Amino acid sequence: MNRYIDGFVLPIAKDRLDKYESIARVAAQVWKDCGALEYWECIGDDLNMKYVRSFRDLTGAKENETVMFAWVVFESKESRDLANQKIMDDPRMNEIWDPNDPSFDCSRMAQGGFRELLSM
Repeated sequence: MNRYIDGFVLPIAKDRLDKYESIARVAAQVWKDCGALEYWECIGDDLNMKYVRSFRDLTGAKENETVMFAWVVFESKESRDLANQKIMDDPRMNEIWDPNDPSFDCSRMAQGGFRELLSM
């Protein structure tokens, strides 16, 4: 098991979900074209958990926001690193990201790379 996973958690305004989804659809294709095996985007649904720290609490999501939980699977860390280089150079990324009107606040996003421990 040497697959590698990039994970993301971010709050997003509920009134920006349509824009976020359109960006995510293009991003998913870019990631897949650049070597990703799987691309997942999940929208928060049951976020008011008791007895544990919720994703809403973790991200500081406000009442008008929900939480996105996303991950991308690669064959290996090396494949991920190569894909990320290609992704940053892909012109489609400039087409979907408007720095003057971002769909979410990057400073509130958490991201990390993970080695696979168990997959069933």
